[in-house]
Amino acid sequence: MIVRRVFPVLVLAATMVTAAAVITTVASAKPKIAIPAPTTDVALTADHGTQTAVFAGGCFWGTQAVFERVKGVTKTTVGYSGGSQKTATYDQVTTETTGHAESVEVTYDPSQITYGTLLRIFFSVAHDPTQLNRQGNDVGTSYRSAIFYTNDEQKRLASAYIAQLDAAHTFHGKIVTEVTPLKGFYRAEEYHQDYALKNPGNPYIEVCDRPKIDDLKAEFPDLFVNYKGAR
Repeated sequence: MIVRRVFPVLVLAATMVTAAAVITTVASAKPKIAIPAPTTDVALTADHGTQTAVFAGGCFWGTQAVFERVKGVTKTTVGYSGGSQKTATYDQVTTETTGHAESVEVTYDPSQITYGTLLRIFFSVAHDPTQLNRQGNDVGTSYRSAIFYTNDEQKRLASAYIAQLDAAHTFHGKIVTEVTPLKGFYRAEEYHQDYALKNPGNPYIEVCDRPKIDDLKAEFPDLFVNYKGAR
């Protein structure tokens, strides 16, 4: 049984029916070994400007909930990437016909965190990169795993890291993450922004996204920040 997200809240009874299945999926998705740091990365810079990275890893609520709690990240925005601007609305994207993926634009300070470290967090705790066009019970191309690179360096680093993890057989299956150029990022509706933070009691958030935050804190304690709202 697949439960789709329903606004303003999930149907609790249906969520409880599928909770065990979701938890089982999450448990089986855990990598076989600890995910190593990338062997190919850039150094921290002295430049205190900002750069951006765009990741897609299932429901953007959970992906945002992870990255907004990472030291060195200055802003996160949920939105849609992969399709055209005219189809970048939630109602259209959930038809699974627009080519969009639910994505998160991560703005970060390269003097505090590297793109490679963001990649490591993406593959470690944000999602399961071996699931094709789905994450758990969320099924469809809008939930695919993708890295939308903004320049050739991001493409090089992402491709090298995927090759490194596959060569080490880090996961139980092959990584299916797309590495594709960013053609456009379109901000999602306002009620999606910081959804996990604003709706901590939502059963979907409790089952699917809260564990990601806990994993981030446990696996990257030096990078974890207690996010309270837009900064």
